[in-house]
Amino acid sequence: MDHFNFVDGHLHVEHLDVRQIVEQHGSPVYVYSAHTLKNHYSVLKDAFSALSPLICFSVKSCSNLSILKLLVDQGSGLDVVSGGELHRALMAGVTADKIVFAGVGKSREEIRYAVEAGVFLFNVESEGELLRLDEVATTAGKRIKVAIRINPDVADADTPEKTSTGGRQTKFGIPMERAYELFEPKRYSSVDVVGIHIHLGSPIPSAQTYLSAIDKIEDMINRLKATDCAIEFVNIGGGFPAQYGTESNPVGSLTETGALICQRLQGLKQRGIRFIIEPGRSISANAGILLTTVEYIKQGWDRKIAIVDAGMNVLLRPTLYGANHVIWPTHFENLSGHWTAITHSAQLSDVTHLEETDIVGPICETGDHFALGRALPAFDNGSVLAIFSCGAYGMSMASQYNSRGRPPEVLVEGINAKLIRARETHEDLVVHELCGLDNA
Repeated sequence: MDHFNFVDGHLHVEHLDVRQIVEQHGSPVYVYSAHTLKNHYSVLKDAFSALSPLICFSVKSCSNLSILKLLVDQGSGLDVVSGGELHRALMAGVTADKIVFAGVGKSREEIRYAVEAGVFLFNVESEGELLRLDEVATTAGKRIKVAIRINPDVADADTPEKTSTGGRQTKFGIPMERAYELFEPKRYSSVDVVGIHIHLGSPIPSAQTYLSAIDKIEDMINRLKATDCAIEFVNIGGGFPAQYGTESNPVGSLTETGALICQRLQGLKQRGIRFIIEPGRSISANAGILLTTVEYIKQGWDRKIAIVDAGMNVLLRPTLYGANHVIWPTHFENLSGHWTAITHSAQLSDVTHLEETDIVGPICETGDHFALGRALPAFDNGSVLAIFSCGAYGMSMASQYNSRGRPPEVLVEGINAKLIRARETHEDLVVHELCGLDNA
């Protein structure tokens, strides 16, 4: 499903040896495959084709302008959660009628920006937000459409606690019984409440989680219809899984999940309701890798420690979520094949000697690590390691902690590599602070 393979022992992104990328752009560096992004979008579109939904890629998962433009060119809309993401979406060329604005804490300025831009739909998370939307829209002389984000009290036991959003103990959405009164016709001067939105978390491995929430949505729509409240849109959010380890590829599970959801929603479709989905990681996660170079190798009390030039400021997921990414040297003997097959076979056979190794970064935090006690083949100082499945919530969560500049991003298509974000310099780190020195 993705385009990362070993050829004669060297990792390639599509048809380009990653050594060329490191030689040209340095390390650490994020690298994305254009064909993987396109293919994943196509697979997801096909999986939900029976609903003909508006697909709005989640900008927060991978927010680089060039990647957003690539997906927009494939026909994707965009799901944004801030004024900054809305600015990115518009710069990427998406039309406003394919933008959905979500998020629990929209400021008055963000709402005004979105109203003036003419975004298609607002996903509303509180009564107070509805009142603010109505006020801003009235002042602007605009009429806007809204979907109420429902908290259905549905959670998947296999979704990590920090990314589960459909349960009653989270900050997201409005409890169903409290939400009914918000759908009353003519309640607001400039707001039409025409949709129901859910987002249950990410990743969600079981289709049954979606189906349980859809059952509640259908009951809600039936109750609203009895009070003359018409629903035009159902937005089932995203959260579809991606492959982070050597487990079986999720293409089949996504196709199966899509088919089950489409089948369950056919009754609502026949009633004229339209659908929206907001995928993120299922499109971008396996489209990106992080290349990082080993600076030092030392022996700890119990095992080898490899210190690399990327840290938690570059890839936060292992520290924040306990995320488990496959890590492997970009040069691995003379084998050829897909990265999952090679890493899996090496871990289960005598292909190579493996040693328990900690992969850690240079940040002054104990939690700055990518793997602890990981069985890995031998490598030396200067070796380049690939951290796989970093295309979602990798660069978009990067920071300048410890005054370390964020890395460059490179997009590969075929044999061509295009720099889509420059590496931050020391000057970039302080540019917004010079005003304080100038006014001293």
